Amino acid sequence: MLDKDKLQGRYIVPALAQGLQVLSLFTRDRTRLSAPEIAHELELSRTTVFRLLHTLVAAGYLRKEDDERHYSPGPAMLGSGFSYLASLDVVEVAQPVLQKLRDDTGLSAHLAIRDGREIVYVARYAAKTTVRSSVTIGTRFPVHATIMGRMMLLDASDAELDAMYPEQKLPQFSEQTPVTLDELKKLLKEDRKRGYAASQSFFERGVSSVAAPVRDAGGAIIAAVNVTLVDSYFDPDVMNGRIKDLVVEAGREITRWISHDARRDADRLATV
Repeated sequence: MLDKDKLQGRYIVPALAQGLQVLSLFTRDRTRLSAPEIAHELELSRTTVFRLLHTLVAAGYLRKEDDERHYSPGPAMLGSGFSYLASLDVVEVAQPVLQKLRDDTGLSAHLAIRDGREIVYVARYAAKTTVRSSVTIGTRFPVHATIMGRMMLLDASDAELDAMYPEQKLPQFSEQTPVTLDELKKLLKEDRKRGYAASQSFFERGVSSVAAPVRDAGGAIIAAVNVTLVDSYFDPDVMNGRIKDLVVEAGREITRWISHDARRDADRLATV
């Protein structure tokens, strides 16, 4: 936590200092906090905490969880000096797997999570060639227009998709972008049969990609992994053969490590 004594003085902005104190409460072992807990720890009024949380959620630094009571780090923290990456076990677990995927394929390898209707890149190993993906950590793309996004919607029900995309038209980014929810559902149906997705110039002309889902210990999709080839021809047989096998296996390997860590933590708690 930030030192309160250091946040005093004539040039200190109180609201900013308080917001930073709120963010500093979130750590690797503490990823969920309620407003009353924050108010108690920082000795702030609930009204002040409510305003701080509302602002941080609006800016993307925090997100309100489904129970409407707890808050957790938001993807906007990726671009800051906070330890949000360290709080995501999947990112730590994925690092060596992504590096191996990059080395085995010679292509840029990435990991992304979903934030509402956007994907956010949280880990990356760039290809060693001069032509490589320009994606950086924190880059955001629309879920419906990317195969990484589609991987994170594989288990979504029609009702969930309807709630997520209530509009008639979806933004178009390329000739292949699904522009209606029905078109997106059709693509997802095909993705589910394969268990992966491959594309050439799906989101951006000249960029080919193969993506696969990553699941947690309970089987829920929490991320997606992919490799990209930029400004070069991708043989479909290779893309849907060897490259696909390596990407799918990378997703499964990250899943296995996450499940292993979850079982290890459960065993440790059982002995306490």
